[in-house]
Amino acid sequence: MLSVRFWGVRGSIPCPGQRTVQFGGNTSCLEIRAGKRLVIVDLGTGVKPLGDFLLAKDFKNRPPDLDIFLSHTHLDHIMGFPMFTPIFIPGSKLRIRGPLSYNDDTLSAIIGDLLSYRYWPVRQSELAADIEYHELTETTLDMGDGLKVSTKLLNHPILCLGFRFEYQGKSIVTIYDHEPFRNLFPVDPKDPGYNEEAALEGEAAAMGENEGLMHFFSGADILIHDAQYSAAEYQRYTGWGHSTYEFAMEAAAMGGVKKLVFFHHDPGRSDAQLEVLEKRYQKKLKKSPIQEIIMAREGLCIEA
Repeated sequence: MLSVRFWGVRGSIPCPGQRTVQFGGNTSCLEIRAGKRLVIVDLGTGVKPLGDFLLAKDFKNRPPDLDIFLSHTHLDHIMGFPMFTPIFIPGSKLRIRGPLSYNDDTLSAIIGDLLSYRYWPVRQSELAADIEYHELTETTLDMGDGLKVSTKLLNHPILCLGFRFEYQGKSIVTIYDHEPFRNLFPVDPKDPGYNEEAALEGEAAAMGENEGLMHFFSGADILIHDAQYSAAEYQRYTGWGHSTYEFAMEAAAMGGVKKLVFFHHDPGRSDAQLEVLEKRYQKKLKKSPIQEIIMAREGLCIEA
């Protein structure tokens, strides 16, 4: 069995309160189960309740032994790590994999900055767990026990990876934080900076990257896709590294995805607003090859 459980579904910043009780206010954190294998994706604030859950269930009588994948190192995706209980338990083993994302700083250095006295009372050197850090680019990893993990570069203001988890013929793919690749060169001949050759090359490059990403998640049983903005909102936030509901749905349909999960909800979006949006796009399924559309919410578990 291949499944995903959501422990944090918000983007940018935690947003607890009465307006977010139903869908949750924690930032990105996923629990992937592949048979007996357990993988965590991202260390947002949702990793705190996940860690406590794992200690009460999977690791009640033994130290945690965990594989963790980071999409990138923006704060909302790592800010839960200092309160991840397994790091304080002697004998715990954590293998953290993610992209080399800023000025060639290592993952260890970036996490070390987070766990420094200027931000937190416990330093990285004082943690009880044995932690290994591994930098990733585009690759495919054999995790053993039949689990394979592939990575793909996404379009975000910092180096960011999408993941494809495959197990016994089933697949779960994560595509966040991401916005469609676009031509960065002027395309209007009247623009002072217009260059025909550059414009054509830019258009071809963007198209190639979008097609490559679609190939990456093609045929996925579950696609967890960035959907922070509506189409109208995206006009104001182009370049911030996030997608729209419309784009996610169009891309999933073209890629032959079975289940589409909208993810990385805007922190200003209330439960009531997310319910309305979920119903709106579910109604569009009649004209789409996608079998199911789901708005991610904390506690939700989906089997591929």
